[in-house]
Amino acid sequence: MGVSTSGNVVWSNVLSEIQANCTPQQFQTWFAQLVPQAFTDESLELLVPNQFTKETLLRKNFVRVIEDSARRITGRKRQVVFVVDESQRDEPSVEFAQATEIETVTESKPAGPDVESNRAPLAGPMHAMDAPRNGNGSYLTSSASELNPNYSFQNFIVGPSNRVPHAAALAVVSSPGSAYNPLFLHGSVGLGKTHLLQAICHALLQKKKIERFLYLSCETFVNHFISAIENGKIDEFRYNYRHVDMLLIDDVQFLSKKERTQEEFFHTFNTLYNSQKQIVFTCDSPPSELSSIQERLVSRFNWGLVTHLQLPDYETRVAIIKNKATLMEFELPEDVAHYTAERIESNIRDLEGAITKIVGYARLTRRVANLDLAREALMDVPERRTSGPDMDDILRVVTGHFGVKKADLESKRRLKSFTFPRQICMYLARNLTSLSLEEIGKHFGGRDHTTVMYAIEKISKMVESDHDVAYLTKDFEARIRR
Repeated sequence: MGVSTSGNVVWSNVLSEIQANCTPQQFQTWFAQLVPQAFTDESLELLVPNQFTKETLLRKNFVRVIEDSARRITGRKRQVVFVVDESQRDEPSVEFAQATEIETVTESKPAGPDVESNRAPLAGPMHAMDAPRNGNGSYLTSSASELNPNYSFQNFIVGPSNRVPHAAALAVVSSPGSAYNPLFLHGSVGLGKTHLLQAICHALLQKKKIERFLYLSCETFVNHFISAIENGKIDEFRYNYRHVDMLLIDDVQFLSKKERTQEEFFHTFNTLYNSQKQIVFTCDSPPSELSSIQERLVSRFNWGLVTHLQLPDYETRVAIIKNKATLMEFELPEDVAHYTAERIESNIRDLEGAITKIVGYARLTRRVANLDLAREALMDVPERRTSGPDMDDILRVVTGHFGVKKADLESKRRLKSFTFPRQICMYLARNLTSLSLEEIGKHFGGRDHTTVMYAIEKISKMVESDHDVAYLTKDFEARIRR
């Protein structure tokens, strides 16, 4: 029994569709050997060489791949049926099974739209293993040994600057794959992005909610990909990254200008997203400001929740300092904690470094940790001026908070990430200094007084109507006056 010439042509097109979306080894091992036996409006009967092949095709859900490909070619849904060719009695040996068995092709699912196509990429093959492995043969998953034990939710100090990112991270732990997928955390250096990422990992290990997760830097991902290409292990690389329950990548901005890695990253994202696996990224800027990264990838970063970690306010800085001292098993006087919070406004990493220096001074010199010792330890940090605030004070606080440069605010660029801080500076300059509108404008690329007036009026209205903006400007004023 066989199919008509037209049926063979259709099957040839179906094979081409499958071949375009899987590896050569995958195609030759499982699909090329199939022979169309009967082709009707309702079904597609395929002849397979032995029972082993039939069972593997069914177990790995390759039938879904064939059905989806046939539907795309013919426009009609048909049930695929496998029939063993009784004329061939060559059941494969155990050695053959171990040498050729590959994992399932990712199912085509309606979730997760694709800019370039409506299907997810097929996953690469993996030889005779139940879990992903790296080049040394060990399971490629993350464990507690790779994490900083202090980077837990218990040690993360929550304040107005990071409350939303913290809550989102907790939600991800509570409902992986369904709450905020992907979760995109961004902010300047030293504000707690890596801490939150590792806190998620610690919580997952504690709750045992998922079997396998991968936590790594973007640089490591890039290096793994390069190594896989050089050693001919791209299929193993794909399996490793596409068969985890959660993928957490730190500093995703390092994908910039790496076109081929971005392509692989894009398909990995699709496969995990379509399988409802949780994805978490950190970055130094929001997706909209990532340069030299494919637009389709940037759009995917925006699919879930994008949230910003900001500089901590004074009260949060004091709490962070006290917590760091407790972790170091050191009793820090209250006045030293407040003094340090006043001196260090840059980021959390600098705060922790300052406490480490104070504790080190006290222990090495066997002196009491008082204000005099703190001043010695932090003598390289400039003293605050007691005179009234000026434009330099305003620019330092605002640019530090938003993670932008003074040159960005002086430029003509109108990105929201630049215009809003620029307008905040103008508003604060009007309220905290005696500068005229024209003088304020000169600090921002020579803008005229009408532009400055517009910015001041705009922020004034936002302060009245938006609680967050009101809190932000009040915090800025307090920090600038100090």
